[in-house]
Amino acid sequence: MATATAAAIRGTARLGRRTKELVKRLGSGDIAVIDHRNLDRIAAEELIACGVRATLNAAPSSDGSYPNTGPLALVRSGVPLVDGGPELFDLIDDGDRLEVDGGRISVDGAIVAEGRPLRVDELAHDLDTQRARIDEALRDFTENTLAHLREEAGLLSGTIDLPETRTRFRDRHVLIVVRGTDHVRDLRALRSYIEDVNPILVGVDGGADAIVNEGLHPDVVLGDMDSAGETALRSGAELIVHAYPDGEAPGSERLRRLALSHTVVPAAGTSQDVAMLLAHEKGASLIVSVGAHFNLVEFLERRRGGMSSTFLTRLRIGETLVDAKGVSHLYPAR
Repeated sequence: MATATAAAIRGTARLGRRTKELVKRLGSGDIAVIDHRNLDRIAAEELIACGVRATLNAAPSSDGSYPNTGPLALVRSGVPLVDGGPELFDLIDDGDRLEVDGGRISVDGAIVAEGRPLRVDELAHDLDTQRARIDEALRDFTENTLAHLREEAGLLSGTIDLPETRTRFRDRHVLIVVRGTDHVRDLRALRSYIEDVNPILVGVDGGADAIVNEGLHPDVVLGDMDSAGETALRSGAELIVHAYPDGEAPGSERLRRLALSHTVVPAAGTSQDVAMLLAHEKGASLIVSVGAHFNLVEFLERRRGGMSSTFLTRLRIGETLVDAKGVSHLYPAR
C-alpha cells in the first residue's frame, strides 16, 4: 500500500457513462467517473457546477481531432482530471471510497489503477496545436454537410408534417432553450425580457430542466426525451417527441411508462432544428435561441460531423431567429 501525499483527493465514486445524466446526481463530496471521449465544454461546465472533487475519465478526454476546450476549462477551474483507461468501470463501483493522488487511483487504500493526470500547461499547448490544424476538421465537416444536404432538404422545402399543437404560436415571441454553451447564464440574463414579453418557453430535451430550475414553466418540451428530467416532463408542458424520419420514436416509450400524453413528429435534423421550424411554421413573430450551436467547434463538441440541417433551418427561418446574447444586449437586466 503506497503512502498518500498531502495533495491526495478523497471522495465518493459516482459512475456514469453518460455525463449529462450523471451530473444530475453529483455532489460536492463526489469524484465523477465518466466515459466521455472528447469531454466537451458544456459537460465540463456542468461538472464544475456540481462541485466535484475530481473527474476520472475512462475515455480520452481529448483525442486531438479538433480544438476541444472542455478538459482545459475543467482543470483550470481546479477540478483534477485523470484519463484512467477503459478498465475504470470494471475496477470501481458506484459508492466506493476513492483516493486520487496524481495519477494513482485507490479504492479503500488499495491502488487499482494508474492514470494520466492532465495538466493546464499540457492542455493549453495541445489546444494551440489543434487550432493550428483546424483546417482538417473543417474540410471533413464541410464534405459531410454537403453529402447530407439533399437528404435533409425537407427542412427547407417545408415538407415536414408538423403536428397540431395546443400551444398557440401565432404572433408570439418564442424562447427556445437548448442544453448548450452558457445556456443557463444566457437564460438568466433574459429574465427581464421574459417577465415583460412573456414569450412561449420551449425546452429542447435537457433545456427544459434549465427552464424549470429557474423557477419558470415550459410551455412545450420537445426532443427525443432522453435527457429531460421527470419534473420538466410532469410540469404540464405540451410534450412533442422528435422521431427518426422513418417514424421510430424511442422517446415515446419513456413517456408511455410515465403515462404522459404526447405527440410525435418524424423529421431529419436535430431536435433544436425541429423546435425552431415548429415555432416558425406556427406563426411565431420572433424566435430567440438559448444554447443553440452556431460555430464549428460547438458542432464538433456535440459529435456532429456536419451542419446540413442547421444550415437549412437557419436559411428557412431567416430574420425571425435571433440569438439570446443579442437580445440580452438590447434588453439589459434591471
